[in-house]
Amino acid sequence: MIRMYPELFAKLVECLRQLPGVGEKSAQRYAFFLLEKDEEFLLEFAEVLKRVKKELHPCPRCGFLQSGERCVICDDLSREKDRIMVVSYDQDVVAMEKTNTFNGVYHVLGGVISAKKGIYPDDLNINSLIERVENNAVTEVIIAISPTIDGETTALYLDKLLKDKGVLVTRLASGLPMGASLDYADELTLIKALNNRRKFEE
Repeated sequence: MIRMYPELFAKLVECLRQLPGVGEKSAQRYAFFLLEKDEEFLLEFAEVLKRVKKELHPCPRCGFLQSGERCVICDDLSREKDRIMVVSYDQDVVAMEKTNTFNGVYHVLGGVISAKKGIYPDDLNINSLIERVENNAVTEVIIAISPTIDGETTALYLDKLLKDKGVLVTRLASGLPMGASLDYADELTLIKALNNRRKFEE
């Protein structure tokens, strides 16, 4: 940070740099943008940030973002509750919903297994998935995890846990190359991957 900037401005830039994909130049542009906005906008912006942290929580059933007792998807009576799509992050749910292809429900793990990053099965929302499968009339679990190395590790781990639960376990098929991130895939690719999903290999 250039020393000519006031300390408070430098702190604002440093905070903005914590956002994904934001470098120092972008952070500076965002900081100047905020300075140009009127006080009413900034107060509303600050209030929204406080409320987001205080009021938004994972849905106790599926783990997706919610502000009430359960998320809008779990509360939707038209959804097919017997099919659960397992994803890593909230944004993966948003990506799949944009395809208007899947009418089941979701389960958000909150990440993927990664020994390198110190993330293990107990750190993820996995136990509640097993409980959902055991205590509800679930017929299919679709593993929709980005095909990275950690994603594959997580998918295989889930398949092993679900093998003896009397449920069909499938995964997204062609269209998603190794290393791809689900939330960056276009809608047509996701539709193709969902429609051509396949059983896990023995």
